[in-house]
Amino acid sequence: MGRSLIVEADGGSRGNPGVAGYGALVRDAQDRSLLAERAAPLGKASNNVAEYQGLIAGLRAAQQIDTAAEITVRMDSRLVIEQMAGRWKIKHEDMRRLASEAQEIIRELRASGGAVVEWTWIPRAQNKAADKLSNDGMDGKTVQRDLWRDESDCAASKSEQPPIQAPPTRTVQTRLILLRHGVTDFTAGGRLDGRGGADRELNADGLAQADKAAKALGELITGPVSVVTSSLARARQTGGAAARVLGVQPEVDDGWDEQAFGVWDSLSFGEIGERFPGDPVRMRQEEDFRVEGGETHRELVERVNAARERAVERGGTVVVATHRMPILVVLRSLLGLSLGHAWLLAADPASLTQIDVYGDGNASVAYTNDTHHLR
Repeated sequence: MGRSLIVEADGGSRGNPGVAGYGALVRDAQDRSLLAERAAPLGKASNNVAEYQGLIAGLRAAQQIDTAAEITVRMDSRLVIEQMAGRWKIKHEDMRRLASEAQEIIRELRASGGAVVEWTWIPRAQNKAADKLSNDGMDGKTVQRDLWRDESDCAASKSEQPPIQAPPTRTVQTRLILLRHGVTDFTAGGRLDGRGGADRELNADGLAQADKAAKALGELITGPVSVVTSSLARARQTGGAAARVLGVQPEVDDGWDEQAFGVWDSLSFGEIGERFPGDPVRMRQEEDFRVEGGETHRELVERVNAARERAVERGGTVVVATHRMPILVVLRSLLGLSLGHAWLLAADPASLTQIDVYGDGNASVAYTNDTHHLR
């Protein structure tokens, strides 16, 4: 088994198709040190072609560092990640050709004892280094930096004593506890209440649920804590109960608002199915499906992921009083789920979901949909 490496890659096209370029870099998985950088122009090409070329360049760079490397690939292109992981079909001929080239590198790695061990989609904000390199490529620049060679030369010039390696960082930087709001009359009746909709307040049951969740959080949390809520009334009420028990002032971040449902607002899914046949299925399957006056799932993902990054930057424990769809977005992003599979996740009213974000940028889901405090 060789070194553990991380490949981060990206590509872009100004015009799609238009002036294109790719960027890629390789990091050591243990200490996150930068080992190699690649960028190059591609002439006229599509975004997807550029992204695949970035992946190929990153894999080749990792292979040069260690032919038996174990590689984690991180990209903000869900298309490339899902296709290379074998979860999505590859229909376009250019994509098939490039995927085949990438698979050939992987076969070479396996033959030498290495492998790609993980295909990970990350939000664009976490792929800034590769994005910058891809923009260098689109600007006509070619980059080939092999810092690992300098690292090897330096090591060779030192004494023969074995290097002391620092243990991997596994300190929790931020603990996110996602708290879904308590029930309203709309929640109890199975009616949608999205951003820009009726904005119902908690009913008596919902207020009791908020108090129970707040008590549970008070017993669970130690150390620095902050409370963030969506801008909608039911989340502000639920988060306010938690903030009172925890002794802090809640802060509103509308990035955590429920998805905007437009003309579907205030309707049940049964009524939606009758008035808009087939559309509920499309909503669960299509990233860019838009209800009149509403938000696409892709737009929701961008909004919620930005809010999540703001929460993580706070550090300590951050309680976020929010809604079902934002909770599903966070879990889907971390677990690499398809849109359809994300809908299978439960996020009951007043439930708790904990996510630990480590100092090295990785995260783990400690538990989801915990409702023990309501029993």
